[in-house]
Amino acid sequence: MRNATIAAGLLASFALMSAAQAQTVLITGSNRGIGLEFAKQYADRGWTVIATHRRDTTPDTLAALEEQYPAVRAEKLDVTDHASIDALAEKLAGMPIDVLINNAGITGDFTKPRPQSLGTLDYDMAVHFFRTNALGALKVSEAFLDNVAASDRKKIVAISSLAGSFEGESGGKGGIYWYRSSKAALNMMMVGVAADSKKKGITVALLSPGTVKVEKVAEMVERAGLKGFIEPSESIAGMIQVIENLTPEDSGAFIRYNGEPQPF
Repeated sequence: MRNATIAAGLLASFALMSAAQAQTVLITGSNRGIGLEFAKQYADRGWTVIATHRRDTTPDTLAALEEQYPAVRAEKLDVTDHASIDALAEKLAGMPIDVLINNAGITGDFTKPRPQSLGTLDYDMAVHFFRTNALGALKVSEAFLDNVAASDRKKIVAISSLAGSFEGESGGKGGIYWYRSSKAALNMMMVGVAADSKKKGITVALLSPGTVKVEKVAEMVERAGLKGFIEPSESIAGMIQVIENLTPEDSGAFIRYNGEPQPF
């Protein structure tokens, strides 16, 4: 009887310890590409993963992940729809979120550049790029700020791009106007979030994933015969390590997937 009581006590203590150690990540745009790879790798690490998508029903990729990992939870969230963001924020009110990853974004088709080229610019397309790539991340960060502040790790990251850099390899180049400018806007917005959330103890960083060969990009790469692209597993493993190593002193920084500083 005494042994059973001790065993029960140990099990209860272990359960409490496991709950205390459990970490939660929320990832936007996680049904494919970089977001899906983030969800897979965090699930492999034993994290609770809130994997968001904008479909009316759970995408097959996330349904499979939920089946494989009980701690994966697919949720609907459209970063261009403020009501959708607010609805999920209300649903998750009070839940600590250790890492918030603003990943959802659009690139356009680089092999068909006319809508993003000077002389043939599609200005309606620009609005969609800015709402998705920049304003979406800002609204999501604002909506879940208290969730992040309530967590142990208190980290917000946004997936930016070398294309949004003024000083990097992409600086001084023309073309792909909407993608470049929306990512540059994202950078400025998240630097602002870093400054304004510092008093809550939150660390905010921008990550440059490299040129990642995900589904849509892989198709463009194949059609155009482009070189120098990296596999999603390498990029995301690197970014997870960067996130792991972030300290409050890094807040507002722009960092490459390999840990090197990325010029703004």
